[in-house]
Amino acid sequence: MSLVRVHNFSISLDGYGTGEGQSLDQPFGHATDRLHGWFFRTRAFRRIHGLEGGETGVDDAMANAWGDGIGAEIMGRNKFGPQRGPWQDEDWRGWWGPNPPFHTPVFVLTHHPRPSLEMEGGTTFHFIDATPEKALRQARAAAGGRDVRIGGGPSTVRAFLAADLIDHLHVVVVPIVLGRGESLWAGLEGLDQRFDSEAVSSPSGVTHLTFTRRQD
Repeated sequence: MSLVRVHNFSISLDGYGTGEGQSLDQPFGHATDRLHGWFFRTRAFRRIHGLEGGETGVDDAMANAWGDGIGAEIMGRNKFGPQRGPWQDEDWRGWWGPNPPFHTPVFVLTHHPRPSLEMEGGTTFHFIDATPEKALRQARAAAGGRDVRIGGGPSTVRAFLAADLIDHLHVVVVPIVLGRGESLWAGLEGLDQRFDSEAVSSPSGVTHLTFTRRQD
């Protein structure tokens, strides 16, 4: 069966995966770009967005595993955009412009489904009201035997971890303290008992933690 994977998920030292106060101008709230600066500098990030250059090294090597073998993505509504409640503007097409970097079906979890949105480059956003289990069934059906990526935000990754649906989890601990925001780890006591873990430190100051489901 295909794997369920999380990649390049940045958290602060105090465990927050995004800051407080998300808005159109601040997708990560008061965290601004501090959680993801390590990623934005990599060659992998620039290649994903059709740009040249970028840094190589540990961060780039870890970031580069993001797309291999992925056939579909599941993300929370707050990753797709800043709106809350019933959709006031269905013209909003996400943060990424006309050609998002996913190039697969993307299932957006929301309590307010809307018509699917087909973009350039093979990305189609499907807006579904579903439990993690149901969303994963739909994503696997669309992925054609390839892996499914859980893209975030923190509450979405946490829900899939709580449901014991994730096989591979790559978390990047960034040496900042946010103090507030959305926690990745809340309510997940004992998570370590389900995974084998490895840590790799980077000269950039971040630590890459990789959790792989134990095979009993």
